[in-house]
Amino acid sequence: MPRVKRGNVARKRRKKILKLAKGFRGSHSKLFRTANQQVMKALRNAYRDRRKRKRDFRRLWITRINAAARLNGLSYSQLTGKLKKADIGLNRKMLANLAMLDPQAFSKVVEVANNAK
Repeated sequence: MPRVKRGNVARKRRKKILKLAKGFRGSHSKLFRTANQQVMKALRNAYRDRRKRKRDFRRLWITRINAAARLNGLSYSQLTGKLKKADIGLNRKMLANLAMLDPQAFSKVVEVANNAK
């Protein structure tokens, strides 16, 4: 069987990993083995946290809506129930933005939800 020279393939593979490890501290960006471990760990964390980000934002929005709802005399669960009855289809992100940026408009939304049968 003929001899296989892996020079190009191995170099490209290592360069790819070291390029991904750019910006890591110390030997994590210089030495191939440690860089490879750190890149694999970073990619694992990035994959996990792309999903976690969605949960975190939802929690943040709920917290903001709850705080603003309590200023208007309701809890979060009461507000969501009344919004559903009033057929107001604002999502949590928009409600949280209203609560933060335009409290008067949020109060109007709460008022409309309260007055609905």
